[in-house]
Amino acid sequence: MEKLVTIQKRNKLNEVYRFDDVGPGNVFHRYKVFRTDAHVEVESITFQKGPREGENSQSGVLDVDLLEIVRDRLMCFQSGDYACRENAIALTHIEDALLWLNKRVEDRAERGVLGKNEA
Repeated sequence: MEKLVTIQKRNKLNEVYRFDDVGPGNVFHRYKVFRTDAHVEVESITFQKGPREGENSQSGVLDVDLLEIVRDRLMCFQSGDYACRENAIALTHIEDALLWLNKRVEDRAERGVLGKNEA
């Protein structure tokens, strides 16, 4: 298990760890979040491992799934008492990231390589 070096350095509620070996795509697929003060596990996240149509692939969440969750939360904050400039800017950048990741999916679909371990 390896603790992530994160952008937020102070006043962190949680610590994030990756706890598997590097896999397809040169990425990790399992993460755990622990409370900083008590080192109690808060959540475990398993990402899709392997292509969508792969025989030995393991189902899991996608990066876009997590971004969509954060997008929804920020939109809710912006519609309530906690609306602020920082949330609005973060929301804009998350939506930008989602648009670019969707472009990648569409481009791969057009090339016939979506869901395959092919560039």
